[in-house]
Amino acid sequence: MTNPNQPLHVLFLCTHNSARSILAEAILNHIGGGRFKGFSAGSSPRANQQPNPLGLQVLQDAGISTQGLRSKSWDEFALPDAPHMDLIITVCDNAAGETCPFWPGHPATAHWGYADPSAGEGSDAQKLEAFRQTLHAIRRRLELLTALSPEKLEKTLLQTTAHALAQE
Repeated sequence: MTNPNQPLHVLFLCTHNSARSILAEAILNHIGGGRFKGFSAGSSPRANQQPNPLGLQVLQDAGISTQGLRSKSWDEFALPDAPHMDLIITVCDNAAGETCPFWPGHPATAHWGYADPSAGEGSDAQKLEAFRQTLHAIRRRLELLTALSPEKLEKTLLQTTAHALAQE
């Protein structure tokens, strides 16, 4: 981490910022222990986009706060007064292939792809289960990230570390 007294800021990107990136933001803020601060955004959120209700439900069922979660454009994080990001992680393949805005400070980047739990067909119970599975997959990887030693989170190693976690 560039400053061990400040949390490592992690921005999770997806296309609409309604499911996977929202889950990742909430999970990291829940398990980050003050060492990490999660944010999320979308490359092209729809007009009046809101977090997916099933995503909010699985977070609440897991005891994770949903307070303050909202869908937003990644443009918010390219503004001069936006929080400085240390790591940017795309969580969907569409966002990974897009040209991102300029990020001040040249943060480390990685792609951790997850299937879209909101894209599936099926009963309400099956859709909810898809969100649960996505939550657990994201949480497993974020637990590995938050367990890393401060040395592994130094700016020079963060890029390599984040890419390696994509294989977990």
